[in-house]
Amino acid sequence: MAELIEQLYTGCLAQGAYYIEFNGEAAVIDPLRETDQYVELAEKRGAKIKYIFETHFHADFVSGHLDLAKKTGAQIVFGPTAKTDYDIYVGTDLEEFKIGAYSLVLLHTPGHTMESSTFLLRNAAGKDEALFTGDTLFLGDVGRPDLAIKSDLSREDLAGYLYESIYNKLMPLADDIIVYPGHGAGSACGKNMSKDTSDTLGNQKKTNYALQDLTKEQFIKEVTSGILPPPQYFAKNAMMNKSGYVSFDDVLAQGMKALSVEEFVIKSFEKRVLILDTRAPQTFNKGFIPNSINIGLDGKFAVWVGALISDLNTPILLVTDEGREEEAVTRLARVGYDNPVGYLKGGFDAWTKSGNAAYIIPSIDADEFAQAYKTGIKVLDVRNPNEYLSQHVEGVENFPLDYINKHLSDLDKDTTYYVHCAGGYRSMIASSILRKAGYKNLVDVKGGFGKIKETDIALTNYVCPSTL
Repeated sequence: MAELIEQLYTGCLAQGAYYIEFNGEAAVIDPLRETDQYVELAEKRGAKIKYIFETHFHADFVSGHLDLAKKTGAQIVFGPTAKTDYDIYVGTDLEEFKIGAYSLVLLHTPGHTMESSTFLLRNAAGKDEALFTGDTLFLGDVGRPDLAIKSDLSREDLAGYLYESIYNKLMPLADDIIVYPGHGAGSACGKNMSKDTSDTLGNQKKTNYALQDLTKEQFIKEVTSGILPPPQYFAKNAMMNKSGYVSFDDVLAQGMKALSVEEFVIKSFEKRVLILDTRAPQTFNKGFIPNSINIGLDGKFAVWVGALISDLNTPILLVTDEGREEEAVTRLARVGYDNPVGYLKGGFDAWTKSGNAAYIIPSIDADEFAQAYKTGIKVLDVRNPNEYLSQHVEGVENFPLDYINKHLSDLDKDTTYYVHCAGGYRSMIASSILRKAGYKNLVDVKGGFGKIKETDIALTNYVCPSTL
């Protein structure tokens, strides 16, 4: 094997970046926005980063390729058809890029997007050892065919290209090749991804539903069915990756401005400023700054920021647990939110010590909720529609968090709403957004549906139409 293949996996994005090194030369595939980790790894090992390979224009995160190229002098390489507003090298199908005695062979595999490419690692003896598949092939799945930038092609057209790429380019490769995908379970770039982060190609040929000797028509039908609409920030991130962006170091410097309570208050009155509290839900609810919303760092933070904050340029004031300010700024930048304008020095404790007003959101356990339910309360289940249809509390409304900003006016501000999700993370996000919108009568259900199911409350189970 190569001297080093390092998978740098980021759980909150379910994303895999890769550092590959041989004989003092290195390549990075699909780097994250914060690039110091790659620079430091190369420096520690006495290697020079020669290439930065981008498998495609990523939609779910902003890549670090521009900053990394500036810091290292490495060449940015995209696959055929890629066009950018900055200098890149556009590779050709089957072109080889030398890293020491090893080669990375570009395989043009359109379908997820038209420039999508995979990179095949070949050793000095000419044996293929590993395949870095980006969003073309996942473990248990393939890339969704509906994320291409401003494409005139339908998702069925793109799925057809993906079929040709999978069956003509990847399936003929040797079974013992190790597959390193761009994402794993939890990413919105696919629908059936494994929790594993590497596997043999041979095992994928046996277990991946999309690799089971399907006809092109069968493949298109399988791959295009059951795809949920992409989060609104996906197209915006893809354009940033195509057009360029400000340096992450500049974003970090701006976001890491420590603001006194007085400075924070003044800043909060500026146009379009959003106060984002990143503390845990069951900490936030006990006291928070008026008009702030809660999206906890210890959850799918970037995904929910991207789904719920429509403008990437929104000025964001941060309230965090002390010591987690840089983490918050970094994770915002990963999905293109490059305008954090500072954080509250001393956190929420500083706010209360200054005698400022704070709001709370009552939170009850599942047993209390079950008792209240018997009295005829109004309940908002903020899980996604599939979760709700699978099983829900009898008679409750589905009010998915994903679409909450479009339906805020559908509720009555004089009604008390009991809000739950699956485990308590999303319900507090929803409650905070509702509270900011003027809904004062909210009760959060601690532990969500997972705990509700343990009570004697009446549930409605999904019944497959074919069994009726």
